[in-house]
Amino acid sequence: MAKRYVIDPQEVIHRVEDLVAASSNRYKITVQVANRAKHRRYEEIEEYDDRAMKPIVRAVIEMSDELTQPEILSDED
Repeated sequence: MAKRYVIDPQEVIHRVEDLVAASSNRYKITVQVANRAKHRRYEEIEEYDDRAMKPIVRAVIEMSDELTQPEILSDED
Protein backbone atom coordinates (compact mmCIF):
# COMPACT_ATOMS: atom_id res chain seq x y z
CA MET A 1 0.00 0.00 0.00
CA ALA A 2 1.30 3.46 -0.89
CA LYS A 3 2.22 5.76 1.97
CA ARG A 4 0.26 9.02 2.01
CA TYR A 5 1.55 12.44 3.03
CA VAL A 6 -0.15 14.07 5.97
CA ILE A 7 -1.93 17.10 4.56
CA ASP A 8 -3.86 19.59 6.62
CA PRO A 9 -7.46 19.45 5.36
CA GLN A 10 -7.99 23.08 6.37
CA GLU A 11 -5.11 24.11 4.09
CA VAL A 12 -6.68 22.24 1.16
CA ILE A 13 -10.06 23.87 1.84
CA HIS A 14 -8.40 27.29 1.99
CA ARG A 15 -6.68 26.65 -1.36
CA VAL A 16 -9.96 25.53 -2.95
CA GLU A 17 -11.67 28.69 -1.70
CA ASP A 18 -8.84 30.78 -3.20
CA LEU A 19 -9.24 29.05 -6.55
CA VAL A 20 -13.00 29.56 -6.59
CA ALA A 21 -12.67 33.19 -5.53
CA ALA A 22 -10.13 33.91 -8.28
CA SER A 23 -12.25 32.30 -10.97
CA SER A 24 -15.08 34.04 -12.74
CA ASN A 25 -16.92 30.74 -13.21
CA ARG A 26 -17.16 28.14 -10.41
CA TYR A 27 -18.15 25.37 -12.79
CA LYS A 28 -15.21 26.01 -15.10
CA ILE A 29 -12.61 25.92 -12.30
CA THR A 30 -14.19 22.75 -10.92
CA VAL A 31 -13.90 21.08 -14.33
CA GLN A 32 -10.31 22.29 -14.70
CA VAL A 33 -9.33 20.82 -11.33
CA ALA A 34 -11.07 17.54 -12.17
CA ASN A 35 -9.33 17.32 -15.55
CA ARG A 36 -5.93 18.03 -14.00
CA ALA A 37 -6.55 15.33 -11.37
CA LYS A 38 -7.61 12.89 -14.07
CA HIS A 39 -4.41 13.53 -16.04
CA ARG A 40 -2.30 13.22 -12.88
CA ARG A 41 -3.90 9.87 -12.10
CA TYR A 42 -2.83 8.49 -15.46
CA GLU A 43 0.66 9.96 -15.08
CA GLU A 44 1.01 8.26 -11.69
CA ILE A 45 0.61 4.86 -13.33
CA GLU A 46 3.97 5.45 -14.97
CA GLU A 47 5.54 7.03 -11.86
CA TYR A 48 4.69 4.53 -9.13
CA ASP A 49 6.87 6.28 -6.52
CA ASP A 50 4.83 9.48 -6.78
CA ARG A 51 1.57 8.01 -5.45
CA ALA A 52 1.86 9.58 -2.01
CA MET A 53 -0.91 12.15 -2.55
CA LYS A 54 -4.38 11.74 -4.03
CA PRO A 55 -4.64 13.24 -7.53
CA ILE A 56 -7.45 15.66 -6.66
CA VAL A 57 -5.52 17.11 -3.72
CA ARG A 58 -2.36 17.37 -5.82
CA ALA A 59 -4.33 19.17 -8.57
CA VAL A 60 -5.77 21.68 -6.09
CA ILE A 61 -2.34 22.36 -4.60
CA GLU A 62 -0.68 22.75 -8.00
CA MET A 63 -3.37 25.05 -9.35
CA SER A 64 -3.43 27.23 -6.25
CA ASP A 65 0.37 27.49 -6.37
CA GLU A 66 0.13 28.61 -9.99
CA LEU A 67 -2.43 31.20 -8.91
CA THR A 68 -0.38 32.61 -6.04
CA GLN A 69 3.06 32.17 -7.61
CA PRO A 70 2.87 33.10 -11.31
CA GLU A 71 6.67 32.93 -11.58
CA ILE A 72 6.34 29.13 -11.55
CA LEU A 73 4.72 29.29 -14.99
CA SER A 74 7.18 31.82 -16.40
CA ASP A 75 10.19 29.59 -15.60
CA GLU A 76 9.03 26.89 -18.04
CA ASP A 77 10.41 28.71 -21.13
